[in-house]
Amino acid sequence: MAAEANTLRVQGSYHEAEALFRQAVALAEEAFGPNHLEVAAILNNLAVLFKYTGRFDEAESLYGRALAITQQSLGANDPDVAAIYHNLGGLEHARRRYAAAEPFARQSVEIREKALGPDHVDVAADIAALAAILDGQRKYDESEPLYHRVLAIFEKAYGSEHYEVAINLNNLAALKHAKRNFAEALPLYQRALAIKEKLLGPEHPDVATTLNNLAVLLTAMGKREEAAQLYARALAICERTLEPTHPKVAGCHRNLERCRSVSLRTRRG
Repeated sequence: MAAEANTLRVQGSYHEAEALFRQAVALAEEAFGPNHLEVAAILNNLAVLFKYTGRFDEAESLYGRALAITQQSLGANDPDVAAIYHNLGGLEHARRRYAAAEPFARQSVEIREKALGPDHVDVAADIAALAAILDGQRKYDESEPLYHRVLAIFEKAYGSEHYEVAINLNNLAALKHAKRNFAEALPLYQRALAIKEKLLGPEHPDVATTLNNLAVLLTAMGKREEAAQLYARALAICERTLEPTHPKVAGCHRNLERCRSVSLRTRRG
């Protein structure tokens, strides 16, 4: 049941996934007790879903419970503990509380690098998360080489069209955009979008993230008509898949209206 719920979450079917996760938690607690590692794993996955749908306080509570169970069962330096620190950092990143996210991210890198070695894909995922958090604090000189290190590990392990490659292309593009290297950012976003659409389908909420980011870049490059089309598509996906209060919904609304307003003033002027 938990595996099916995870599949639904990856597909973007969040409401159906939540129902299955809740059933899986209840069954695991009944079978193994409330402090079993199986319960912790399901709680962690349900918390990931809540992060995606903007229910941040609920996610934090579940991560905290999962972390306590995992630490008690496996010790403080187990890679499974690092995975929850990784997710706690991701939650704070989603809240835009980047300084609060950084210690979690660094802890996950430290634990897993010591346990698994510097070139393991799980370590690369932790480093990528840390890089994104550093971006939120505008520490670009520190984060950029981390992205290149991560891409080298992922492409060697998975090939050039893997989901993890797409995520890091997207994040590296965002860094280039922030540094106003628009010409370098554009093909990175385009490649990330193509990979995500191929792997996830054109209506997945994660595709909307890159559509929105690409539209922001096109707006900065003065290509507002193209940007408006991408904003509208991203908004439609977010409204269909996310809670109305999710920051991505508000962000897409705001970006689309701003883009249309500027385009209208430009035509009138």
